[in-house]
Amino acid sequence: MAIPKYFEFFPTVIECLSDATLHTSKEIREYCISAFKLTKDDCLEQLESGQLVVNTRISWACTYLKKAGLIDRPQRGSYLLTKLGKAALKDGVDNITLDYLKQFEAFRDFVHVEPGIQSSGNTPLAPKSDDKSPEELIEYAMNQLNSSLADALLIEVMKMTPYEFEKLVVKLLIKMGYGSAELSLNSVTKLSGDEGVDGMVAADRLGFDVIYTQAKQWKPDSVVGRPEIQKFLGALAGQGVAKGIFITTAKFSSEAREYVAKQLLQKIVLIDGKRLMELMIEYNLGVSVENLYTVKKLDTDFFTED
Repeated sequence: MAIPKYFEFFPTVIECLSDATLHTSKEIREYCISAFKLTKDDCLEQLESGQLVVNTRISWACTYLKKAGLIDRPQRGSYLLTKLGKAALKDGVDNITLDYLKQFEAFRDFVHVEPGIQSSGNTPLAPKSDDKSPEELIEYAMNQLNSSLADALLIEVMKMTPYEFEKLVVKLLIKMGYGSAELSLNSVTKLSGDEGVDGMVAADRLGFDVIYTQAKQWKPDSVVGRPEIQKFLGALAGQGVAKGIFITTAKFSSEAREYVAKQLLQKIVLIDGKRLMELMIEYNLGVSVENLYTVKKLDTDFFTED
């Protein structure tokens, strides 16, 4: 039989997790393959990138169910049914469709649902192709892939010790071009929160200026408020510096952001969990390149040469 579309795996994934125990991605995949009676040839079908079609579709099914809040991933590569998932199970798994998931705000934010959005077998909720350029479709797909990657990346970052997280922050800033490895690699303070500062990087290659950092490895759904920013600002003043970067895996309150915007003598940059993951992906920290797709265009100069 033809391999089911990724959204057709939704009910089967929920059924697999219905025993309220933790299941690995491999166990979910094997359950789905057995439930749909997929053949060996079905399971060996590949995308042009070399990835197995059935694996990518089941993986996307899990990603979408997680974004909707029906399943959770408490540890890498393993899933568990949530309260919402149990409620959906009671309502009947056949009702778990893309339209069903759209009732959840977190899911709508993830897929950027808008009029004209549709789904296909390989590209989840792709924009309607007749009103989007190929470049726009590629960009949309990349945003979806990076969003899923950021979710997995954050899980790994939260497993780090506070000291490891502080070093991660400095490594990221070095990759972004602040200072150099020689000037900055050992610039994490010995103890977390030492004098209100966690680390420092050279603002330039020669080390004429210094940027101090504060790294807070807080739960992603928690909020960093204005008091924490005020403490950091005081620490900068105590060190006699005017530049600081406050990086956290959590979120910043609107009051914290407004407070920073009002500062004239000292400059503080706020990087929340979402932005941190984006930067790690952009600068290839904790991630690796799996596939490269080259987009080519006509070389008009070639045809106009004498």
